Amino acid sequence: MRFGIAVYPGSNCDYDTYHVIRDILKEEVSFIDYRETNIKDFDCIIIPGGFSFGDYLRPGALASHTPLTNAVKDFAKKGGLVIGICNGFQVLTESHLLPGALMPNIHGKFVCKHQYIKVENNETPFTNKCEKGQVLKIPIAHHDGNYFVDEETLKKMEDNGQIIVRYCDKDGNISEKSNPNGSIKNIAGVCNEEKNVFGLMPHPERAAESILGTEDGLFILKSILNSI
Repeated sequence: MRFGIAVYPGSNCDYDTYHVIRDILKEEVSFIDYRETNIKDFDCIIIPGGFSFGDYLRPGALASHTPLTNAVKDFAKKGGLVIGICNGFQVLTESHLLPGALMPNIHGKFVCKHQYIKVENNETPFTNKCEKGQVLKIPIAHHDGNYFVDEETLKKMEDNGQIIVRYCDKDGNISEKSNPNGSIKNIAGVCNEEKNVFGLMPHPERAAESILGTEDGLFILKSILNSI
């Protein structure tokens, strides 16, 4: 399987992601410059975390108008797999590849810690190695992770199985206390209607080696391999 990692000015999780794909999963991977438009030879595009274009205007806003992101839109429309992590999730919502928006955390602070998330839908290319209801321990690091979507769209998303992971405690309980940023319904990650585009705030690439305290991110990354 061939992965492509999008690189914008200000991306800073690109090398972390590259390391995991190349050295842990042992898969082919390349960086893709934000000015590139030819991505047809890739099986999965990863938009990594960071602060693309310095988060000017809004996180992900400027990156959403680059040649690469326009190519990613076409790639996704043709069924290609796309995963956006943290800032990548913000790029996907700004690009309208995913519904909703990421707003500043409700408490106004940057949050960086290990976080438990619960798998709500394991029938996607990104969660097929998980059990439904499984609790994963994956780090978060963001200031604008407060996911919001209007009630009508949220209802459609829930009916269509687009809510993929929610913030929870270690026992899988979903509550206000286990919500690190104020996201509506504790949402940590969502898919598009076709299930081939996935955005999440937690960082699976930072949870792929035991030395980091958890390898639960591999459930997500290996699901992608399993889907091809």
